[in-house]
Amino acid sequence: MNKNDLVAALADRAGLSKADATKALDALFDVPGGILAETLKGGDEVRLVGFGNFVVSNRAASEGRNPRTGEKITIPASKQPKFKAGKGLKDAVN
Repeated sequence: MNKNDLVAALADRAGLSKADATKALDALFDVPGGILAETLKGGDEVRLVGFGNFVVSNRAASEGRNPRTGEKITIPASKQPKFKAGKGLKDAVN
């Protein structure tokens, strides 16, 4: 399912126009200005009971190797967005 399919399904289920469904979807998921991205950037998590949690995980700096040359490189610390599926979503998929 791509974004257009998702917009069409959202519009149909919620009784919205496709334009309104697109605005709602963009307000939530738009990067970098969407609600989800801004919330995670602020250090908070997004919990959707039954669906799952969006959280930010801190990844420590590490050492790696350039596969072409074998030279050691430093991989800087970073923050990684992660999603953990909730029980309701897991049960629906299985």
